[in-house]
Amino acid sequence: MIQLGKYSFGIGDRFEHQGEALLKAINKASEAGIHVIPVWNKSNREHHYVNTEPISTRKEADAAVASLGWNAPYLVDADHINLSNVDRFIPFCDFYTIDVASWIDKPAPPESVDAFKQACGIFGTSISVPGLEVTVQVNNELITRTADKYLSAVQEASRIYRHIEAVKGHGTFVAEISLDEVEVPQTPVDMLFILKMIADLGIPIQTIAPKFTGRFNKGVDYIGDTEKFALEFEQHLLVIDYAVKNFGLPENLKLSVHSGSDKFTIYPVMVRLLRKHDKGIHLKTAGTTWLEEVIGLALSDGDALMAVKEIYSIAYSRREELCAPYSDVIDITEAVLPSPDLVNGWTGSEFAGALRHIQEHPGYNPDFRQLIHVAYKVAAEMGPRFLSLLKENREVIGKCVEENIWERHLQRLFLPLLKSVED
Repeated sequence: MIQLGKYSFGIGDRFEHQGEALLKAINKASEAGIHVIPVWNKSNREHHYVNTEPISTRKEADAAVASLGWNAPYLVDADHINLSNVDRFIPFCDFYTIDVASWIDKPAPPESVDAFKQACGIFGTSISVPGLEVTVQVNNELITRTADKYLSAVQEASRIYRHIEAVKGHGTFVAEISLDEVEVPQTPVDMLFILKMIADLGIPIQTIAPKFTGRFNKGVDYIGDTEKFALEFEQHLLVIDYAVKNFGLPENLKLSVHSGSDKFTIYPVMVRLLRKHDKGIHLKTAGTTWLEEVIGLALSDGDALMAVKEIYSIAYSRREELCAPYSDVIDITEAVLPSPDLVNGWTGSEFAGALRHIQEHPGYNPDFRQLIHVAYKVAAEMGPRFLSLLKENREVIGKCVEENIWERHLQRLFLPLLKSVED
């Protein structure tokens, strides 16, 4: 039986050259006393853009593990899959992020809605979740409204899970349900009934990714009301704890935060609440590896710097096309994007300063960073030329990747959690 540990970290690597650098950062956390399970993740869209197959992600992870002698658990995630594309991942993955956000608000069969209403009879007229300030008043209107919104999505998650299980076998993989790529956050009441649906359908998920309030834009800091986020985060922790104890869901079920990379403003919030309730977390770093590759190439000067300037120039001219698939998770103000002519005059250090996520740096430009974030498709179109640059400059790039994961993420989020054990 594969069980995800208390702390896990999704490490994205679009071009699959930084496996060792990523694992070196994870190993530093282990040496410091906190054990984080690395989960290599790459979505179907990313494989399509970069022209790779899921087997290559598995090979990258296995090679890094062998090279560094890593003897702790690690996983490979089929990120944001659905029934139409999961089959290409099944032979190579042992973690599945089942994305059913597009099924929210689709009608479920009336008989299944009726069955869910009957199953909710166990609640009586109210539900008291320990720690929540309000008691949930249960009535037919609430159950019907929640079922109409979410039951179809959970049923689709069940179909995908059973499809994977039929091939791989029970207990041979970790399942996550993702509901985050929507506009409206799930309330704690929504989460309570969603978890009831998941339990009733027998899906043994180990992580769940809800939509939180605020903007979780790719590669930049959190934008929103941190107090409201803290309230939602804690409520979800309490509801999950209740669901585990009352619905029979796995004891290690925990929250998953997507587009969580670089959300430095809410890292202390999550640390405080995870310590308070002694809970685990799964965090995905997504495209920060790609951004650090660009930074490393810029700092390498010469042909490498010229290539990343070219990538930006092309991305600037194609920004509408490149941004469209990520419209829900980026906000770019075009007026503050530097012109390609200006960027072409930058030194490598100036380019890196604008891109590296150090907010106090006078040159840092989050809009520039977001556009580069979605520009990996342009790099992929360069083919062997870009991959050769990654190989030729791997030492500089590797240091950037390792430093980013260790210093800006693991040290900020996971090492403070170690204090809860030591205190």
